[in-house]
Amino acid sequence: MNGAESLVRSLIGSGVEVCFTNPGTSEMHFVAALDHIAGMRSVLALQEGVATGAADGYYRMAGKPASTLLHLGPGLANGLSNLHNAKKAGSGVVNIVGEHAASHIELDAPLTSDIEGIARPVSHWVRSSTSAADVGIDAVEAVQAAMVAPGQIATLILPSDTAWNEGGEVHGARVPPAPAPCEAATLDQAALALDGPETLLLLGGTALTESNLEMAGRIAAKTGCKLLSEWANARVERGAGRVVINRVPYPIDIALKVLEPYKRIVLLGARAPIGFFAYPGKPAILTREGADIIPLAGAGADLTGALTALTDAVDATDTPPAHIAEADLPERPKGPLDLDKLAQVIARNIPEDGIIVDESVTTGRAFFPATKGAAAHTWLNNCGGSIGYSIPAAIGCAIACPDRKVLALTGDGSAMYTVQGLWTMAREALDVTILIFANRSYQILRGELTNVGVGNPGPRAIDMLSLDRPALDWVQMARSMGVDACRVDDCEALDAAMQEGLDTPGPYLIQVDL
Repeated sequence: MNGAESLVRSLIGSGVEVCFTNPGTSEMHFVAALDHIAGMRSVLALQEGVATGAADGYYRMAGKPASTLLHLGPGLANGLSNLHNAKKAGSGVVNIVGEHAASHIELDAPLTSDIEGIARPVSHWVRSSTSAADVGIDAVEAVQAAMVAPGQIATLILPSDTAWNEGGEVHGARVPPAPAPCEAATLDQAALALDGPETLLLLGGTALTESNLEMAGRIAAKTGCKLLSEWANARVERGAGRVVINRVPYPIDIALKVLEPYKRIVLLGARAPIGFFAYPGKPAILTREGADIIPLAGAGADLTGALTALTDAVDATDTPPAHIAEADLPERPKGPLDLDKLAQVIARNIPEDGIIVDESVTTGRAFFPATKGAAAHTWLNNCGGSIGYSIPAAIGCAIACPDRKVLALTGDGSAMYTVQGLWTMAREALDVTILIFANRSYQILRGELTNVGVGNPGPRAIDMLSLDRPALDWVQMARSMGVDACRVDDCEALDAAMQEGLDTPGPYLIQVDL
């Protein structure tokens, strides 16, 4: 067999079942291998950022990596934005990036580039295969690297001659190393610190599963400590019957106020809170001066084991958990939409066991309080802050969980970065309802002008943050790519549209005019 065939067989043997692909000439032998080797689902994306973002969403819901197939350095570069988001989320991704044959690289052909140099900033593991015989074992080691907790980006560069040459060998899966346990001394320190409402247990990563949140609720009930999560989480289980956990706010002034009471903060899967940006005259560290920060377990540690040990250490194993959300939907709002009413309509329509992919920073601040008593659901955030995440991630979620409804929430500015993903949703008949919040601007940046000290922006500054002249028509764009769509501007119309979208088995887009 040739190297490309050994690559596909070794990926499948290591548990990789999906390839999000945007191939070119150098990857044609891999494409041919995908055609005649059973076991790998190939999903075509019209832009590489869609492929990498879909791989991120897939890992978050499937708990195992997908592969991407990207064309040379420029193709990888097009996908970097969502690889950045995946890396910050702790998602495991295996990138396969085509390269020129060794004899062609020295000719400096137009597409020649430093692929390893492009890959390293967003990859934990990078390797270039040197022969057809090496490709299979390289693939296995790439998957193993991607599975290192909480998940890593592995980039395997495949020169075209190693793909077409004979001599490929198939290799079996390897077991990634187990996550590290928390240290006993730090556990004792954390248990002593969790004493009353001036202590915060700050959670992130896999500490936000339903069962782990239940343990956190037991700890809170026993010790009186407070619970928060990071602002952006790869995945958190929410809704009626589950422990409610709020997030550290995004706006810096609000975050400072929320964190000010805590003299002690125990970190479990989370980093100590910092601002997204630097602002003139404002601190970058969001905790109060002199706060005692206790790093119990990092994102790559055994967080379930750490929470279990902490529950035992504070004698909370048999304590009923605090902060369980009751089934409590807001009243049905009526009339013109505002941000509060928008959150209320969404809360009422979240489907049981739904998956919410959220990229709505400005409109999203009201969503968590309004949706805490909604039907049980999973909530995903953009963890890296690079926009154009939600539509691709929703693709990956829908492929990982075909039996669950997916709801994507995004602004019009963010969605334009990866609008091509709508075509993939239609092609794959994915069960995704997309809400586009059409405020015709990069609305969050209006507030950031004030935060950085620009008190009276002029018309030229405002114009650079506006998405009018011409206005974007999402209904036309969606329909041109095979996705049914509608436009709404009041509560009653949005409620009806969400019901129709969630009842539709394929993709459905709703332009929400704000």
